[in-house]
Amino acid sequence: MRTGLWRRQVRWLYRDGRPNRLARVLNGLAARQHGAGLGPRNWVTLEVRGRRTGRTVALPLVVADHEGERYLVSMLGDQVNWVANVRAAGGRAVLRHGGREPVRLVEVDVADRPPILRRHLALAPGARPHVPVDRHAPLAEFARVAPGIPVFRISTDRPAPEKAE
Repeated sequence: MRTGLWRRQVRWLYRDGRPNRLARVLNGLAARQHGAGLGPRNWVTLEVRGRRTGRTVALPLVVADHEGERYLVSMLGDQVNWVANVRAAGGRAVLRHGGREPVRLVEVDVADRPPILRRHLALAPGARPHVPVDRHAPLAEFARVAPGIPVFRISTDRPAPEKAE
């Protein structure tokens, strides 16, 4: 019973795929917390230039790791502002978690998304009510919903560190 109530409350925060006033306040607090480096390493603040205003927009996200790469997933699907802003900015953004990391976000092909989506749900409990697949479902179920859930691979423009011999 508790799980169902929690899912309904989380969905209420993002009715129609947009955060309500309370969700915006909570997201602002979480963005400051994540950006300051408080919390797990995979809690980050994404900063991206707004496509309409040109101002920097900051929001909290969870980084999913899969096969040695890092990814950002839009739990609310394709029609959210941060996804449109990232696309308009050519993938240029900044991740903050204690420090600032300039990155390029590269959209992942739909066929490659299912295992990343499953990993994201394992790491981001707050995303689970928004994705119509159980986190333990087979990859075929994730493939069914993958076209509507953008995933971006995090790429840095910095060269890889040299290994000491």
